[in-house]
Amino acid sequence: MATLRIEHSITDFDTWNDAFGRFAERRKDGGVLAEKIMQPIDDPHYVFIDLEFATVEAAQRFQQFLETQVWSDPAKSPALEGSPRARVADIAPV
Repeated sequence: MATLRIEHSITDFDTWNDAFGRFAERRKDGGVLAEKIMQPIDDPHYVFIDLEFATVEAAQRFQQFLETQVWSDPAKSPALEGSPRARVADIAPV
C-alpha cells in the first residue's frame, strides 16, 4: 500500500473542498482506495491530504496527473495558495 501525501496552503477551505469534490471520480479512476483530509488545529488555511493506492506506481501516476493537469491550472485548483508539496510513501519494512 502506498500513500500520496499532499500538503499546501489554501485561501478558503469551502472553496478548496468543493474543487476537491469535483475530482472524486478521477481519484477513483486513478486508483485511490481511501482518502483523508486533515487540517492543523491552529491553521484553517492549510490542508494535509493522504491518498492511498495499491501500488507506488499508481500513486506516482496520480501525482503526475495532479502536477500537470490540476495544480498548473488555477481554474481547476481554486483556493490553492502557493505550490503544493507532494510525496509518495510506502510502508517501511520493519
